[in-house]
Amino acid sequence: MFELCKTVLNGVHEDKSLFRKELIKSISWLNADDQIKLQAWVRKRFGDVHADVIDEILNTKYLFAS
Repeated sequence: MFELCKTVLNGVHEDKSLFRKELIKSISWLNADDQIKLQAWVRKRFGDVHADVIDEILNTKYLFAS
């Protein structure tokens, strides 16, 4: 599932609104360990372009530990 989330986020990264939606979905689908991996990957891969969205999503209620 982690790899699928990475693929989806790579595919939608040019549309900020869609990126935000898919990041929320990705976080909600993953278990706690994969959430941590995704957070690190997202910050590294998209931090320069979508820092505002990433901070909003990863620092709010959207974190769901399975």
